[in-house]
Amino acid sequence: MTQVSIIVPVLNEEATIHDAVSRLCRDFPGCELIVVDGGSTDATVELAALHATVIGSERGRAKQMNEGARHAFGDILWFVHADTAVEPEALGQIRAALADPAVVGGGLTLRFDRRTPALNYLARTSNARARRLHHIFGDQAMFIRRTVFVALGGFPDLAIMEDLEMSRRLHRRGRLRLLPAISTASSRRLVAHGTWRMIVFMQYLKLLYFAGVDPQAIRARYTAGPRFLRTWRPSAARTSRI
Repeated sequence: MTQVSIIVPVLNEEATIHDAVSRLCRDFPGCELIVVDGGSTDATVELAALHATVIGSERGRAKQMNEGARHAFGDILWFVHADTAVEPEALGQIRAALADPAVVGGGLTLRFDRRTPALNYLARTSNARARRLHHIFGDQAMFIRRTVFVALGGFPDLAIMEDLEMSRRLHRRGRLRLLPAISTASSRRLVAHGTWRMIVFMQYLKLLYFAGVDPQAIRARYTAGPRFLRTWRPSAARTSRI
């Protein structure tokens, strides 16, 4: 049977990591489980080590996921966020999807851990985007055929939007599948800042990315939050397309 490696990038996730890795061990006992720590200063590493192989990495989600892939043995690389819960049915669906050699990867159907009109709208449009535009984001638990991942050189080393850029590159190589299994993502940041405001804000950030703004500057803007009245000056356009 095709080996699957689950890779979980983390940074100061002591509040979620124990439940996350114990759930992954319970639901996917035949999978390799690797947690990649980006320099946590809390108890994340100690808690993760109770259930998973833990490796260290430079900080940055793309760097961490690439480092996890480098240590993984699986023919299928499955990237799961620590604050995301995936249905047990997902594993069989991933294996079935990748039995088709034309399929290079994909993701799961998104929903959030709270149900509000705004969150339901965001989940629905995110799933439609994944089906029609083939843009898959990290909270959809992206999976990738290892041979294709290696051929592409892994995730692009971007400060933000590495998952968007990776899905665009994957789509040029073959088919991406959105599976019916559910990936339940945390709504904590969305709710904290106001979900509708965050929906508009995230679209704004994507427009900046497509316009060629430096991902490091976009990351700084994301960290600052949706303060739309604040003057924003894109500091630098990328000098070349990725």
